[in-house]
Amino acid sequence: MAARGTTIAYERHVVSRDLDVDIPAGVFTAIVGPNACGKSTLLRALARLHRPTRGAVLLDGADIARLGTKEVARRVGLLPQSAVVPGGMLVRDLVARGRFPHQGLFRQWSQEDRAAVEEAMEMVGVTDLATRPVDELSGGQRQRVWIALALAQGTETILLDEPTTFLDLAHQVDILQLCRHLNADGRTVVAVLHDLNQAARCAEHMIVMHDGRVRVTGSPRRILTEDLIEEVFGLAAVIAPDPVAGTPMVVPRHLGAVTPAGTAPATAPALPADSAGGPAPQPSAEPASAGTSPTARSQQDG
Repeated sequence: MAARGTTIAYERHVVSRDLDVDIPAGVFTAIVGPNACGKSTLLRALARLHRPTRGAVLLDGADIARLGTKEVARRVGLLPQSAVVPGGMLVRDLVARGRFPHQGLFRQWSQEDRAAVEEAMEMVGVTDLATRPVDELSGGQRQRVWIALALAQGTETILLDEPTTFLDLAHQVDILQLCRHLNADGRTVVAVLHDLNQAARCAEHMIVMHDGRVRVTGSPRRILTEDLIEEVFGLAAVIAPDPVAGTPMVVPRHLGAVTPAGTAPATAPALPADSAGGPAPQPSAEPASAGTSPTARSQQDG
């Protein structure tokens, strides 16, 4: 999957301009950048939900705009931001909607469809929730159900738009770990993420956007630098190795103790030599786990 010379606009307002980006197959890619820089717009274009005004999105070399709707849906699944579910819809019924691209005039619901739905629910750990209304679930459980829908589609590529939004930290880690398991099974995973440290820890490939353009792409270990963070986010920061995973960790320089009004400000502690000036220690090549197994939290999520 790739974008070539892609410009995306809403009516006359250009959101993203001249995008050239490749999505490596079988890799976890994170799209990061400041608010309103075009991350979600790029993801929607990759899912063929927003047609570029110029350029093209390619799926296995073919212009995605020229492919049939069902063909695209069989190959690309999207977990949208703030997805809406009809009131009272059961988990199993929502996941079953993922089989729509496989239906046709002469092919209705089959045993194969039923098995795909059950397998998808089992993979994300929501089988026990199958007869529960989706709107009664917690945020983390709902995200798992939407991911199950994408799996039921049988897609090779899963796109997720801010999948950890509105979740507490434990459930953010849970969802990201689930995404890593899906990637380890051979799927291409592309996620828009706000937390740079989570993105660096989970993704092998990163796309950094700024002001509607792709600023840089590559491995987080290679591209995340102090200069880049200041340029793109306007934030003075130190890049240090994550103490668990060894991946780059962004530490803001100016978020320290708050001095009460009328008192002299405390002197900031000196940074370690490596963080203040010299290169950070080389992280280990093997990333650590981002959390527990994909089914571990489904029973506790509430």
